Amino acid sequence: MNQKKKKKSRRRMALTSMFSTVPSLLSFILISNLLISAKSSPSSSQVIIKTQEQDRDPFVGFNIGTDVTTLLPPTQLVKFLKTQNINNVRLYDADPDLLKALSKTKIRVVISVPNNQLLAIGSSNTTAASWIGRNVVAYYPETLITAISVGDEVLTTVPSSAPLLLPAMESLHNALVSSNLHALIKVSTPHAASIMLETFPPSQAYFNQTWRPVMEPLLRFLSKTGSPLMMNLYPYYVYMQNRGSVPLDNCLFKPLTPAKEMVDPNTLLHYTNVLDAMVDAAYVSMKNLNVSDVSVLVTETGWPWDGDDSKEPYATIDNADTYNSNLIKHVFERTGTPLRPEVTPSVYIYELFNEDKRAPPVSEASWGLFYGNSTPVYLLHVSGSGTFLANDTTNQTYCVAVDGVDVKTLQAALDWACGPGRANCSEIQPGESCFQPNNVKGHASFAFNSYYQKEGRGSGSCDFKGVAMITTTDPSHGSCIFPGSKKVGNRTQTVVNSTQVAGGEASSRSLSRGFCVSIMILVTCILIPFC
Repeated sequence: MNQKKKKKSRRRMALTSMFSTVPSLLSFILISNLLISAKSSPSSSQVIIKTQEQDRDPFVGFNIGTDVTTLLPPTQLVKFLKTQNINNVRLYDADPDLLKALSKTKIRVVISVPNNQLLAIGSSNTTAASWIGRNVVAYYPETLITAISVGDEVLTTVPSSAPLLLPAMESLHNALVSSNLHALIKVSTPHAASIMLETFPPSQAYFNQTWRPVMEPLLRFLSKTGSPLMMNLYPYYVYMQNRGSVPLDNCLFKPLTPAKEMVDPNTLLHYTNVLDAMVDAAYVSMKNLNVSDVSVLVTETGWPWDGDDSKEPYATIDNADTYNSNLIKHVFERTGTPLRPEVTPSVYIYELFNEDKRAPPVSEASWGLFYGNSTPVYLLHVSGSGTFLANDTTNQTYCVAVDGVDVKTLQAALDWACGPGRANCSEIQPGESCFQPNNVKGHASFAFNSYYQKEGRGSGSCDFKGVAMITTTDPSHGSCIFPGSKKVGNRTQTVVNSTQVAGGEASSRSLSRGFCVSIMILVTCILIPFC
């Protein structure tokens, strides 16, 4: 998978104009993940109807970067997305293997045109049509492509390509029209927050006048085609650049007393979180260019979990957990923004996997919720969001073997779990309730989970050198009851290990933040070879 991603320094530079005064405040941005419920393969008309229905509802999705040392193969990655109940993803390219793997999964996908392809597409309708045929028509509707992001922060990172941006978008849209897909697949381009100036109070925001010749026709195109204004919005950088005036709680969606809320003096609207204020600043900026019918789509937002201790002290697991957990919960509350309470922007969290190959600073490689092998970097707390995200510690979790691992590697991990790891493997012995299915994967899943539960579902206890993964799906079957399950065994008629992990989990909690609950920090295991 070949992709382009930006560096943190770009994102920081993109926010130098943001929030030059005081913070923004709390209001809830909400998102819900909708599942297309048809069990049979949908017809094209069914896909159209269901896609249009979903477009009316906010959702939370994830960006998938690929600067990862050991990223899951496409088929395993897609299975992981389904396990996590992630139904919306954004790619930084149009990787054919991944698009093929996403076929018939009902996962909604945004694909991207990298900045280095703008010249060719913006200069030739034929090239644009070829790109659509190769990357869209070849997969749709089996793969539910919903949008195309053209370039990424072009105005602020490669301004020399700005004149090509709208022509490229128009050429791609025209190609979609020719394929009768323009009503289903939208074309837009993600912008950095720094294209807006004077963003607090939001009522005074406006687009940088330097880009007015580009933004005016671009917004007219979005309005005409029913496409969203894509914005990359990072309260983390707002806080880092305005620590003297923007309280951390405002950036993290923490509850505020009325005294800490900020009031826009022109509208008297109360703001209780930074992201809402940034979204409303985008709405006001568009209105100042006489556009009021274009929605805002947050294509990137998130918080790094690690950083340089001296330069990035607020890039911590605790803050990353708090930001992303609270963001997801607010999304599901669906209260919109203070300026537009009836409209809740959809959000893509940056990012799903930790891109460990990215260049310094430390935080640039530390945005992911999961490592490339699907082990959680940290565990979220998003109770109330249904089954969304299996790394939520408020749900019961299990540790099972990953699909596609060779038998020799699995057997070595199984031997360690039942030996030095001291997992209880008695139930997978011949004649016992979990002996069947009699294969290495089945036995390894039981042993891995036994060790994981014995360790209190602690940090790093479900990895085994990348051959195990955490799931919320109870792997128990028949009379075989896995440790941690609340199911009742046929022979014992007792609940097995339903409270087994309470003590271990409590021991790993951080009580430093008042609003968000426990946090489980994943650490690297040094002495335990398969942990």
